[in-house]
Amino acid sequence: MRTMGGDQVEEAVAGAVALLRTATDRDWEGVRAGRLEWSCRYTAEHIASDLIAYAGQLAGRATRAYVPFEITLDDGTGNEGVLQVIETTGALLAATVRTTPREVRAFHPYPFRSADREGFAAMGITEVLVHTHDIAEGLGLAYEPPAGLCAEVLSRIFPHVQPGADHWRTLLWATGRGELPGRAPLETWRWHNNLVIPAGRLTLQGVTPAAAADLAVGGDGGFVWVDGGPYQGTRDAAGMLLKAYETGVHRPEWGVFTLVRTEDGRAVGGMGFHGAPDEDGRVEIGYDLAEPARGHGYATEALRALSAWALERAEVTSVFATTEPGNLPSQAVIERAGFTRVTGEDDKQFAYELRAARP
Repeated sequence: MRTMGGDQVEEAVAGAVALLRTATDRDWEGVRAGRLEWSCRYTAEHIASDLIAYAGQLAGRATRAYVPFEITLDDGTGNEGVLQVIETTGALLAATVRTTPREVRAFHPYPFRSADREGFAAMGITEVLVHTHDIAEGLGLAYEPPAGLCAEVLSRIFPHVQPGADHWRTLLWATGRGELPGRAPLETWRWHNNLVIPAGRLTLQGVTPAAAADLAVGGDGGFVWVDGGPYQGTRDAAGMLLKAYETGVHRPEWGVFTLVRTEDGRAVGGMGFHGAPDEDGRVEIGYDLAEPARGHGYATEALRALSAWALERAEVTSVFATTEPGNLPSQAVIERAGFTRVTGEDDKQFAYELRAARP
């Protein structure tokens, strides 16, 4: 699977700087950047600030808040100097992304208080693309970044946004900067880094549409798997996630998670929801493990953690899991996780329920 990393950061920065360098002789301070309240000059400085901030988060392994520093340009720095700073901070983010281990996550406030290296790369690229658009709009320049780069950003940090035929226009719409046929304009917007849930010896790492697309066609989804993984159930679930994304009904927190061992960073299986909670607050969980990972208690730990996370949501009243009557190991996993069987001996599927402990 092609990962989002330093190459894409450099690609975004190079394209932006090449365009803006054609207008360094213009007045950036006195011109408003597109729909923003900021000037073109302030917006350009903001790009550099974001790039170095994201590099700092990853390099410093910040976990609770932003690293408390700001970038300040020397007095008298001209427009060309600002572009040199953007190039430099972009190179720093690219280098940091390349040298940060895959499992490292650092603080970012939205929506789940952390992001991995791909998330920070995608956020940095988005800042470059959309704010270059803002500046170009203010200066009357034509700007359109590579469609593939836009698609990669959308499939990683905009999983809640239905993809469109024009990836750049879709990204502009998703960031409140444009219109798309059949979609209402956005007044507010957020990107959406993947959810990671701790589960004893594992972490449950939310699968992005980019990873799901790779898993569904036989790839590794960007994960390092134990021998025999991923199992077919994980690939099937990835295919369903991808279909939900393409039809605009995907809710990322109710999607698929890869089970990753904390001791070595290897993926051992998949677990996820069959969809968002229904009108009665019921949500169903399914899972599988690669064969070498079975019999070690991983599924039980993961099921407990994911069920607990779901039941903490106000919209959830109960969690269900089903298995075949002859699948005794799976039944044992579900029962150890605290579920109670709610079907009889003659049913073709055994269903189990775990209810929220609320008054």
